[in-house]
Amino acid sequence: MELSELDLVRGIRRVLSGDAPGVVVAVGDDAAVVEPGRHHGVLTADMLVEGVHFELGATSPHDLGFKAVSVNVSDVAAMGGSPRYGLICLGLSRGIEAAWVMELYGGMREASDEYGMALVGGDTSRADRAVVSVTVYGEVAEGRAVTRSGAQPGDVLVVTGSLGGSAGGLRIARDAARHRTEALSTDWGRALLALHERPRARVGEGQALAAAGAHAMIDVSDGLALDLGRLCEESGVGARVRLPDLPLAPGLVDLVAAADEVDPLDLALHGGEDYELLAALPEGSVEEARRTVVERFGTRLTQIGTVVEGAGLVAERGGVQEPLEPRGWDHFARR
Repeated sequence: MELSELDLVRGIRRVLSGDAPGVVVAVGDDAAVVEPGRHHGVLTADMLVEGVHFELGATSPHDLGFKAVSVNVSDVAAMGGSPRYGLICLGLSRGIEAAWVMELYGGMREASDEYGMALVGGDTSRADRAVVSVTVYGEVAEGRAVTRSGAQPGDVLVVTGSLGGSAGGLRIARDAARHRTEALSTDWGRALLALHERPRARVGEGQALAAAGAHAMIDVSDGLALDLGRLCEESGVGARVRLPDLPLAPGLVDLVAAADEVDPLDLALHGGEDYELLAALPEGSVEEARRTVVERFGTRLTQIGTVVEGAGLVAERGGVQEPLEPRGWDHFARR
């Protein structure tokens, strides 16, 4: 028997129950009431759509819930901010059971607890496919938000963590859906899949980069090349990227050995959904930023190139330079 919307909301309230700082009225009323704080607000929204971002039969609802929150928090992190509150809107197709929804919210609750934020409400509706839409409200000190538009010639380009892991994990997930599960029996295969299914937003790292004087920052959601192109376009500059310096995700070399057609650099440059932070820093601030990010958060910070005058992206390797196409994930591009 299908649950009514009232039954579903009651179940969601049980999953999200608990006091959270700043929440005056939480889930269950016409609207949530929260304390806005003394800083500037940061607002972002993102959605995950069945058949576009995930498949019901191939994705754990718990992991999907975690990811739905993380990808939004990553946008707040890219501004140097902290997440505070989240709203969740669900479109549910017929056949989705209440247990699936509760598990989804369990993943959302885990992520919100990890990032120190509260989920305070939202909406549910019947739809022809599953849709998970999340809105996150965060905060940043007045005048301290880091945008995409401040990069300057001479800045050093740095990136947190590693690249290409999510794209490698997606390949493994697709192979598993075709009953090709060799990679899932390996440590490297499971690690790549986890990078795809449960990305972590770099909140503390974003604040450290902002404190170090980052002129511009963006999260790598649609591929390093495409997102770097966006940052450069907004800043009115160009960039040179040293391909040998790109921090490839552990496991990509093993994936290449298992599948000859895989190019790890292509995955790192164009794969997307890594949710690492790409920042343009003054040259004199790089070491301070690296020391803080490594010591406080245990996260790698890699220098990958420089900001230059003009426009366009250039890739360098072995003394040879060639244009770098700002290509990555585009929902509306022809395939």
